[in-house]
Amino acid sequence: MKICDVIQHLENLAPPEYQEDYDNSGLIVGDIATECTGIFIGLDCTEDGIREAVKRKCNLIISHHPLIFRPVRNITPREGTGRALIAAIKAGITIYAIHTNLDNILTGVNATIADRLNLINRKILLPKKGLPCVGSGLIGDLDTALSEKRLLERLKKAFGTQVIRHSPLLGKSVSRVAVCGGSGSFLISNALQADAGFFISADIKYHDFFGGEGQMVIVDIGHFESEQFTVDLLRAVILEKFPNFAVLKSGTVTNPVNYYI
Repeated sequence: MKICDVIQHLENLAPPEYQEDYDNSGLIVGDIATECTGIFIGLDCTEDGIREAVKRKCNLIISHHPLIFRPVRNITPREGTGRALIAAIKAGITIYAIHTNLDNILTGVNATIADRLNLINRKILLPKKGLPCVGSGLIGDLDTALSEKRLLERLKKAFGTQVIRHSPLLGKSVSRVAVCGGSGSFLISNALQADAGFFISADIKYHDFFGGEGQMVIVDIGHFESEQFTVDLLRAVILEKFPNFAVLKSGTVTNPVNYYI
């Protein structure tokens, strides 16, 4: 099996054209015509991850976040991206990113959040024009309405987060929930218009917490925490097509955010 066979399968699931304009999903470095010796999946692609992939004899790394996200002026060992690229090239490793195109499908990153909250009646929160099942965020209904505190407790347990930031609680039961893995503050008004009782995302800024307008609770569970199950999703999707192939999950925790409690 060649690396291009794996990539084609992923792109059938989440076509590259579904990614946002600012994104850099797709082939980052490497030769897709190479025989695949093993697949290594991580949320991020880091130097430690590349070393782990080499050790575990994988020559294809699939990450959610692109190693090259902004324009790179040079590739040197003076900074992390350069060191990672140099290490990958020396080791003959191909790196592929599947980012906002995976975010933007109904069965993608946001579905992994919805699954853990048992959301039903799921829809894309902000569909792309002419594509009702493609777009940003997801909205659905809880199978059973919960108090705000019970829902926060469920989130804390399901996502293993030490801290949950949120706007003031409203003393209401919650039945409709909107979610967006990663940075989703741009969807706050859409969630409000869709009558969500909770909007769950990450990277919410101070002033954005006012966006609930006293009608919706805005909840920040952390960027890594909201997307951590993407690795399991990708592994399952690949094994469904290639059940007898080595598909390994990274053992490296790449979350750069720590909490002093």
